[in-house]
Amino acid sequence: MSEAEIQRDQHITAEIKLYYDLLLPQDLSGPAPLLIAVHGYGAHKRYMMREARQIAPEGFIIASVEAPHQHFRKTDDGYRVGFGWLTDHRPEDSVALHHRFLLDLIDRLSEEGAADPSKVYLYGFSQACALNFRFALTYPDAVRAVIGVCGGIPGDLEASPLYKPYDGRVLYLYGDDDEWYTNEQFADYAERLGKRIPNTTSRQYHAGHEITEEMRADLREFLAAKP
Repeated sequence: MSEAEIQRDQHITAEIKLYYDLLLPQDLSGPAPLLIAVHGYGAHKRYMMREARQIAPEGFIIASVEAPHQHFRKTDDGYRVGFGWLTDHRPEDSVALHHRFLLDLIDRLSEEGAADPSKVYLYGFSQACALNFRFALTYPDAVRAVIGVCGGIPGDLEASPLYKPYDGRVLYLYGDDDEWYTNEQFADYAERLGKRIPNTTSRQYHAGHEITEEMRADLREFLAAKP
């Protein structure tokens, strides 16, 4: 009797809920600038909302999005639920989901008359950095500026045929004592970003894998300097 052949990697497309927290200005009277905050691995939308509120200029809408992949992470108080954007297992599916999330969010807030689609700013920490750069290079007209803190860049930055020229502003910040990335890696990332996106500013701080008050001060200045 011959062995039946396994049909591998079949799939079903399913609908899931993607969650975000939204902060609207109290005196919102028309479409406003939108800051989309994207947390890193193991964190959640509440954390990134707290960070975004510390740097967003008055009158900005803040949307803090939460990654779809939940898992338990160990903390000093036991295990807590954290969220991640992707792993090395079929990362293209996770990248596509991140892109769809942001596009649909921008469309929703724009159609509701809350957000100005020409003034969208993307702010990512750690794991979210490379994802956000991929988004901006794939949809260069969707975001005015991209902020990346303590994270990597797309591995296919120079090679992907999906990426287009991006003339928006980029601010790339990182520490000199990061437990996940070496100084040599950050220097290489900054150089490659600058070559790929001309309007890139990179800065190093005396910091670990964190967002410091010195960084926040520069982030406030960056967002306040609307082109």
